[in-house]
Amino acid sequence: MKQDAKAARSPLQDSRLRPLAGRHNPRLKELRLAFRRGELTTQGECAIEGVKLVEEALRSSRRLTSVFFSESARPLAEKLLPQLNARTETHILPNALFNSIVPSDAPQGVAALVKMLGFSAAQILERSQSGPVVVAAGLQDPGNLGTLFRSAEAFGAAGIFLTEGTVGPFNPKVLRGSAGSIFRLPFLQIACGELIALLRQHGVRLIATSSHKGTPLPQVSWTLPLAIFIGNEGAGLPRELMHQMEEAIVIPQAEQVESLNAGVAASIVLYEAARARQKSEVRFQK
Repeated sequence: MKQDAKAARSPLQDSRLRPLAGRHNPRLKELRLAFRRGELTTQGECAIEGVKLVEEALRSSRRLTSVFFSESARPLAEKLLPQLNARTETHILPNALFNSIVPSDAPQGVAALVKMLGFSAAQILERSQSGPVVVAAGLQDPGNLGTLFRSAEAFGAAGIFLTEGTVGPFNPKVLRGSAGSIFRLPFLQIACGELIALLRQHGVRLIATSSHKGTPLPQVSWTLPLAIFIGNEGAGLPRELMHQMEEAIVIPQAEQVESLNAGVAASIVLYEAARARQKSEVRFQK
């Protein structure tokens, strides 16, 4: 005899999962708007989707204020509910309604609103003695910015500044590409002019990647404090901004290749900076 679906549900599911069937529910409206605009809610929450990002938010000790499951994802809810704070609102939605809200073409049945930490420029610059500061100056591809977050955390960057013309950090594709690093790495959106003044005030050396000419990567000095500027995918840094850099650096590559993908180039530069720091620390210890 088939077991009744309702009877198969655990008491935990039935007690915590609140059914939501109307698309005009205020929390659903906030979730939908946050996904559509790629911005925080008025309460400072970021909309995320998918098992990986939800698990990364939990692992990073971020506060999930609301979690939404599709009806078909009840087994996933059973797995995740014990990990959620008792104050977290948990909802169950009809599949069609859930799928109409999330941006993914292949929804995994879970989405959430997550409280994001805010950082000041001073807080990021305080960390600049331990790793380079990264500046996304006009990066427009969400995948590239997501990769930049992931590589910056992997290779010990102090944090990321995002200047005007850069895609928003809460864009769903940026969040997915960051693979959770955005929950842990300090970042701040800031006007470029204001940032340049702050960096100079703190004695931070300014360098920028270039696809044309500059100091070959193996010859670069990675002495901290240092800010690495990553420009627009097609145009690079604006000429007036490049003139304010103290050094341009290039990654040696085959002549027939015009340039590297911005996310790939940034990852190579950050790896080289981390490798140089490790070699310096070994020499110091000897």
